[in-house]
Amino acid sequence: MTDFRKSLRDKKRIIVKVGSSNLTHETGKLNYHRIDRLVRDIADLANQGKQMILVSSGAVSAGMGPLGLTERPSNIREKQAVAAVGQGILLHIYEKMFREYGQTVGQVLLTRMDAQNRSKFMNSRNTLLTMLDMGIIPIINENDVVAVDEFKIGDNDTLSAMVSTIIEADLLILVSDVEGLYTANPQTDPEAKLIPVVDEIDKHFYDIAGGAGTSIGTGGMRTKIQAAAIATSAGADMVIATGIDDGVVGRICAGEDIGTLFVAKETNIHAKKRWLLSGSKPAGRLFVDAGCRRAIIERGSSLLPVGITGVEGTFRDGDIVTVMYDGIAIAKGVVNYNSYNIDVIKGHQTGDIAKILGHEGVYEEVIHRDNLVAIQ
Repeated sequence: MTDFRKSLRDKKRIIVKVGSSNLTHETGKLNYHRIDRLVRDIADLANQGKQMILVSSGAVSAGMGPLGLTERPSNIREKQAVAAVGQGILLHIYEKMFREYGQTVGQVLLTRMDAQNRSKFMNSRNTLLTMLDMGIIPIINENDVVAVDEFKIGDNDTLSAMVSTIIEADLLILVSDVEGLYTANPQTDPEAKLIPVVDEIDKHFYDIAGGAGTSIGTGGMRTKIQAAAIATSAGADMVIATGIDDGVVGRICAGEDIGTLFVAKETNIHAKKRWLLSGSKPAGRLFVDAGCRRAIIERGSSLLPVGITGVEGTFRDGDIVTVMYDGIAIAKGVVNYNSYNIDVIKGHQTGDIAKILGHEGVYEEVIHRDNLVAIQ
């Protein structure tokens, strides 16, 4: 057992995300045996004094059975209608099973707007932390019934990472249909090996990430890597593991070498940067060079125009953008200039900004470090 794994024993605030494929049979109907094992695992950890949060997929799958559907709906309106049926069914099942193990649960439905708006972000945070203080296990899902594309999170891997930033979780466990991250796709490459620990997420891991493992789930390995980047940047360890084995959540929390562990960064980011990480929707993208990436990631520097190589999207000063390097997001931040002005000053020294823009009183930074949070 490695020191990294041993440290998981001491985690106090733990999010468990379970995918649809682990809650259903191949028929698409709910797998009560697996759900009961998951509930028992979480309830037992709660009895140990840990604060547990469940992010659960399965609303659409739960609604398919009563409606006589054999395939997931293909359009958004039908998905929302089926989810409206399934959310009540799924919560009833969870409430009944958790009650059998002496636990009280409460449902929380979120959309991206709940993280994008700072006041809603703080309200979501306060509500979830109060629930945990009262001994309630929050059961969280995206509010599929009302979510539209503009405010849709899209998958529960991302949702669980968003929640980890909101509540300052210690550990995020993605219970999946795959054993973890492999060196290649194990379904096509017999030489593929499980990667036990990832201490730094770089482009290599995005390159080897494949698609979704089943037709039931919506999140592939790439979304899990993206979730790991968010969670670890916010100070939470993350583990990807299969839910096929019995007691997997408890065994991970006991320090067993299961799945792939993504090691958290040592960080103490304040609420504003947690808000930036949690799911605020970017209005555009800025592309930077290698020197700029090092300055942001290794030294926590501001983003200066000299390191910017490209601008994508139309946005205003004060908007949130994603900072990109080599095809992956490395940071998010609030810009001091609109997209047109950034495009004009990109690649130039700070001292040239006033002359280029033709007016005084300009900012030295495109994004000040206080408004910039790294995602790697």
